[in-house]
Amino acid sequence: MRAMILAAGRGERMRPLTDKLPKPLLEVAGKALIEYRIEQLVTAGVRTIVINHSWLGEQIEAGLGDGSRYGVSIHYSPEKNRLETAGGIINALPLLGEGSFIVVNADIWTDYSFSRLKPLQEGELAHLVMVENVEHHPQGDFYLGEAGRVSDAPSAGATKLTFSGISVMHRDLFRDLPAEPRPLLPLLRDAMQANRVSGEFHNGLWMDIGTPERLKEINAFLTA
Repeated sequence: MRAMILAAGRGERMRPLTDKLPKPLLEVAGKALIEYRIEQLVTAGVRTIVINHSWLGEQIEAGLGDGSRYGVSIHYSPEKNRLETAGGIINALPLLGEGSFIVVNADIWTDYSFSRLKPLQEGELAHLVMVENVEHHPQGDFYLGEAGRVSDAPSAGATKLTFSGISVMHRDLFRDLPAEPRPLLPLLRDAMQANRVSGEFHNGLWMDIGTPERLKEINAFLTA
């Protein structure tokens, strides 16, 4: 499978750190956040990665290049005006091949093994990796049932968890939709209502590096 790293966010909560540097290039233990995602994907066998960008995106391209030094081919999907998550994926579909592909946020930290991600089964539109709810997001996102199905509505035996920003998606999730600003969650909810979304629970390390405080926290953790 090919993979897409979502890297087009402005990083408002990270300001002033992101005033002159795109958030994916912020460093953790001496290495850019996005480099850790690239290395994890390469370890999992991914050989083609698509990265979308908007704010200061030219710095991302200059910093990462064509991916050869990581052992991967990197293609870029620039957005003159940010297209939000679904719009950004739709814009990049010509680069993502047929069928299903991995999607991961650039600004997370995790020990999840991306080798666990497989092409979707016939009829499925998405597979989501879920994690425990965290202090800054206690309400969670979706329910993961005992049969490994993800739903937007509670059911017997299901647990409400947080979407990690790691997934496999099928291009049919975005069928016939134009590349315009569009959020992802409504598309996922529609697919859940049709019982076409599976999921798994990751109980290891995961952090959303969305604020300067969390950036300091992960740096402290790794350099302790």
